[in-house]
Amino acid sequence: MARPFILSIAICGLFDSVVSQLFPNSTNSSSSSSASVHWLGGKPAYNCGTTFGLPWPQGQHYPKNTTFTAEATSDEQAELQTWVTGYWADGSVKWTGHAIPASESLADKYTITAQNLKNATTSPYTNKTGSLTVNNTTSRIIVNTGKLTVSFPKKGSILIDTIQTKSGKIIGKDGHLVLQSQSGVASNSDDRANSSINYLNFLSNIEEVSVSENVSVRALVTVRGKHQVQDGGSHADWLPFVLRFYLYANSDSIRIVHSLVFDGAASEAFITGVGIRFGVPLGGEAQYNRHVRFAGVDGGLLSESVQGINGLRRDPGQVVRTAQVDGEELPASSTWDVRVFSRLRWIPTWSDYSLSQLSSDGFSLKKRTKAGQSWVNIPGGTRAGGLAYLGGATKGGLAVGLRDFWKRFPSVLDISNAVSDQGQITVWLYDPAAQPLDLRSYHDGLGQDGYADELDAREITYEDWEPNFDTPYGIARTTEVFLFGFEETPTSEKLAGLTEYINNPPVLVAEPAYLQESKAIGTYWSIPDTKSPQAATIENHLDFLFKFYEEKVEQRKWYGFLDYGNFMHTYDTDRHSWRYDVGGYGWDNSKLSPDLFFWLYFLRTGRHDVYRFAEALTRHTGEVDVYHIGKWKGLGTRQGVQHFSDSTKQARRSQPQYRKYFYYISGGDERVGELMDELLDTVNTYGILDPNRKVRTDGFVPSPGSSVAIGLGTDWGALAGGWLIAWERRGARWEEAKTKLTNTMTGIAALKNGFVTGSSLFNLASSTLGPPPADLNNTGSVSVSHLSAVFGLPEVVSEAIEYYAPLSQQDSKTPG
Repeated sequence: MARPFILSIAICGLFDSVVSQLFPNSTNSSSSSSASVHWLGGKPAYNCGTTFGLPWPQGQHYPKNTTFTAEATSDEQAELQTWVTGYWADGSVKWTGHAIPASESLADKYTITAQNLKNATTSPYTNKTGSLTVNNTTSRIIVNTGKLTVSFPKKGSILIDTIQTKSGKIIGKDGHLVLQSQSGVASNSDDRANSSINYLNFLSNIEEVSVSENVSVRALVTVRGKHQVQDGGSHADWLPFVLRFYLYANSDSIRIVHSLVFDGAASEAFITGVGIRFGVPLGGEAQYNRHVRFAGVDGGLLSESVQGINGLRRDPGQVVRTAQVDGEELPASSTWDVRVFSRLRWIPTWSDYSLSQLSSDGFSLKKRTKAGQSWVNIPGGTRAGGLAYLGGATKGGLAVGLRDFWKRFPSVLDISNAVSDQGQITVWLYDPAAQPLDLRSYHDGLGQDGYADELDAREITYEDWEPNFDTPYGIARTTEVFLFGFEETPTSEKLAGLTEYINNPPVLVAEPAYLQESKAIGTYWSIPDTKSPQAATIENHLDFLFKFYEEKVEQRKWYGFLDYGNFMHTYDTDRHSWRYDVGGYGWDNSKLSPDLFFWLYFLRTGRHDVYRFAEALTRHTGEVDVYHIGKWKGLGTRQGVQHFSDSTKQARRSQPQYRKYFYYISGGDERVGELMDELLDTVNTYGILDPNRKVRTDGFVPSPGSSVAIGLGTDWGALAGGWLIAWERRGARWEEAKTKLTNTMTGIAALKNGFVTGSSLFNLASSTLGPPPADLNNTGSVSVSHLSAVFGLPEVVSEAIEYYAPLSQQDSKTPG
């Protein structure tokens, strides 16, 4: 009963007097406070550097007079970089992001201490003891981690022109994006001979490069651009990309977060391959000292040399054979059996390798001596680990890993030109060997003509269809890629460990009890309590619900490039199948907020399996189910057979509250932060698209830039969630967001029936809210349903109450 009560009093105008009593502002601040973080799922065997987030109680620490330090043990301080990701309304620190460097030895937990200092003269955001350096010139950005030096050009197609080890070896060159597309697809195999399809190749074209400031432990290089056609083709630059490169002190690794937005015409632009390619210098390395590695199943590896000396008719000697298997430089040729060394020219060299994962349950492997020769098949397997290595025993090399490789099929790892002075390694996020990515609508409208037909069709398939609304224009996908540099070919054990690393990157997180006590992520959830039989039953049911969805993802194979991270809406008991092909019963697309359920369940339990599930959900629903450019920017799509097929475009689907938990816990994930920034413009779409256009009876017609009709449940809840987060984060538009949030809350309170009025008019120019179109004189109307207080509304209002309370006592205009 508490939540509806708070919601009612908050919206109906008793705000200042009531919330100041319920949630008094804390002004007492101690000189220091500490919080501990531990490794989720256990301490990892390997850490390339980690970023994490921590909350702080209101009023305790302010950014301009607080320093942060980390202790690995009681007497050992760890290097730490700190930044503020969220503020309380009084300007005190609410959330911080932290980074620790790569380290050979890891503590089981780290204790972060916030120390209040008077008249602090040093930066409060970083502990500048790290080995990381950044050189930002007019033409490039150079980052030195202490183990790798990486150069990022600011123009052209090359994203990384060199990766150099501490000893000076260049192990990576000419890193760039590759894209392949075609203008159409044949309806069936018989039509291929008569088709006139154009095939195009594209490379990355850089538009903007930037690097984070105040770095000591972690540097972030961000590259933005589009794909540019090659080989004399005719096509505008397209598929905007954002690549974020994360580099940590003392690390030999680079984490890449690759984000892509689809801005093509679905009937004319069919993606056939999307990838990242790197050159690997091999000049001077003997062919038999060049090594190829592919991660297979459960830590297994395909380990081969470009020129194999094992399995021959003549034996070069056990020492030689063992050295090649282990990836070591072979002994001097004088120690070999002369019958082998004198005939090396007759032993084939293998130039190209490919591992292709075309389904979630099967991958194939093949290799060839050179282009124009037949491929030789290598025994495949089920689920590949997603890591490949190319390098030499003396020259060093590069490993590339794609997170969730088999879960995001079709994906492929290619090694090419391994016999040349510069080989290449390509990680394909979408496999060119697969069918083209077909984003056309799955049906032609079935003769529906006008709203009456569309509403009638909805009565049978539950799909809300409308011409030209089933478009993928503006959807996105984000993928994680990892690079690892080596002075020499690594051991199989090392590569197996890295395979585990890329698929389960280490996570540092605070205990659920501390998260709850801080009140920084809401007070509407509790720690599990099984003291009574009734409480134990509830917890068992919650565990059952989580495991049910987790198991269904595996059982029903809900995997794929666009699909992974989502699940189906409704089950068909007759067919014993989920209704994947029935209108509004297909992909769930955040229907009734499963995002909230899984994230709140993680906050309560701190479980590793729940975190990974919720993380995948966040990466999908915030990207694929939402429009990031175009006229519907900021809106998401209702559940359907395709992620974008339904004509109901809604703010409730893009509700930023769904991303908030991951954003803060991760230390301020920059991609998720960017997605939440995009949603600040969502309200403008209501001037173009009326969510109630098919059922409206009051004659209201929206127009851009004027007053727009918004529902006070799911619409306002999503908008308010974005405004509150922007206010907390104190970004460039936080004051605008604060004004919109407080003005609309005041406007709701001024309605005769408050929140249960159900709808309203929001003035885009003045950011004020008034009576709905059907009751412009505010005589009092009521319009509520079971959906009026879901999709994040209770959570947003609860947090807004606690956040806004201090403003009844003081005004907070700037942080600190």
